Amino acid sequence: MARLLTRTQIRQLVARHGREIIEHDHMRIERRSYQHGAVTTFAHSIRVACLAVWLADRLHLWNRVDLRSLIRVALLHDYFLYDWHDWDDGEHVFHGFTHGRAALHNALADFELNRIERDSIAHHMFPLTPAPPRYIEGYLVSMADKVSATRETLSMDRFRKPSKSKPAASAASAKSIERGSRA
Repeated sequence: MARLLTRTQIRQLVARHGREIIEHDHMRIERRSYQHGAVTTFAHSIRVACLAVWLADRLHLWNRVDLRSLIRVALLHDYFLYDWHDWDDGEHVFHGFTHGRAALHNALADFELNRIERDSIAHHMFPLTPAPPRYIEGYLVSMADKVSATRETLSMDRFRKPSKSKPAASAASAKSIERGSRA
């Protein structure tokens, strides 16, 4: 029986295959924007990447999954580059339905994406998007996203969201996530 990946090994894989994305200048926006409760979009994306790799490992899907694409999709699935909680005169009222397209648009502007990555980013919100992902990487990211979002939304930590006037707190938490992903 094959040995399962440890948490540290998963974080190392995410750091290695996601380095280009994690180190991109636009990730500063994700470090300042909140996704669910007190969790930034950056931290959420790291969590989704780690959970997607964990799912692929536990389901023994390595012969069917492109690891690099899986990690890149997870890191870019919410690359919409705005805080959807901020008042915007209703522009993001349908955020749950539209942010996959916005994330894909932004990702294409900053990175070269293969067909698996493009499709999986665009359709990760199925069933809110009419078409499901075509690739297993998209399903894994979609499942990891829903599990992570539920945990983040229902966590009691959601009440500890730092105020916008204290960016140092969110920067410190992003640094700790990033250190954890490189461990």
